[in-house]
Amino acid sequence: MRTVRRLLYVEVLGAVAFVALAFLALFFFIDLVDQLGDVGRGAFRVQHAVLYCLLELPSHFYELFPIAVLIGATYALARLAQSSEFTILRTGGLGPARALGMLALLGGAFAALTFVVGDYVAPQTGAYGEAMKGALKYQRADRPSGRRASVWLKDRRAAGAGELPAGERVDSIHIGHVGANGRLEDIDIYEFGPDSQLLRRVRAARGTADATGWHLEEVLMTRWDGDERLASDETRTALDWPATLTPDVVAAAVAPLHSMSTIDLYRYTSHLSDNEQAVQRHQIQFWKKALYPLACLVMVGLALPFAYLHARGGGVSVKVFGGILLGISFVLLNNVSTHLGLLRDWTPWIAASAPSVLYLLLSMAAFSWLVRYR
Repeated sequence: MRTVRRLLYVEVLGAVAFVALAFLALFFFIDLVDQLGDVGRGAFRVQHAVLYCLLELPSHFYELFPIAVLIGATYALARLAQSSEFTILRTGGLGPARALGMLALLGGAFAALTFVVGDYVAPQTGAYGEAMKGALKYQRADRPSGRRASVWLKDRRAAGAGELPAGERVDSIHIGHVGANGRLEDIDIYEFGPDSQLLRRVRAARGTADATGWHLEEVLMTRWDGDERLASDETRTALDWPATLTPDVVAAAVAPLHSMSTIDLYRYTSHLSDNEQAVQRHQIQFWKKALYPLACLVMVGLALPFAYLHARGGGVSVKVFGGILLGISFVLLNNVSTHLGLLRDWTPWIAASAPSVLYLLLSMAAFSWLVRYR
């Protein structure tokens, strides 16, 4: 079986690699044409546009790789079937269960590669590319383009020792900008007491966040008394604010949702849930991100029935075209399921996993029917 495994793996890996490279080359060209419009703005030049497009390739790889797995595996298996090599393998002892197990193992390796690229490589290269483009285009190293300029956050915390009134505090925080180095700018903090009365407004020009809290600079603090009348203004050069928001949560809040890693989505989703904020959209995105690598297993399952189709059932090109249509329909259903989950308030993990489960069941049903009747 080692020879059989090597034959299948070499054929499938070669086809998948070719399709993935073709997709990446196409999207690199499209991105480059799009970026040429920004060449000449600031210090942004053609070589920087090329580098930026190269840094975007891991993100494209993550999004397109399951489809490349489907098309590549379909082509490899259909070609083996057309040349009767797969039929010879079956007569030599390659049963359906063993073939499924071999391809499932390969699909697991594809899923692991997709997870690593999507969670570790793509976010890093994407952030570096945005920071580089922002620094060159706008001549500011701390303002990467493509990131939100401001964000509102909510923080629940207990009152500190000696603070009146006692009880829980709810801080509504607006951050004008989060720099690439994590430095906060244009900060407004509105502190509300246990009865939702406004107690203080803290305005700071800049600040930093760490595990002990926020360290603010150039602070203007305004206090209100119990009747919501202005009580006093106070200016400070520095202030330590007891915020419970960690740097990871702040960074996740300003990052585009599609570029967040699984762990960042989990942290930010937990923060929203703890502060009783709307979390459905982020929970669906978390489960979609966590389950997306498993789509490679589904794609392998969809490709396997093509190996059991006789050559009279159509040439390799027809079967590859069928695989492309299956891949497109999977992507469409995956996106539709996400939006329906938001509209219908479905359980997040069900909305994220429904397309993969449906297509896996369809592939296994087709595989079982072909093995039994063909």
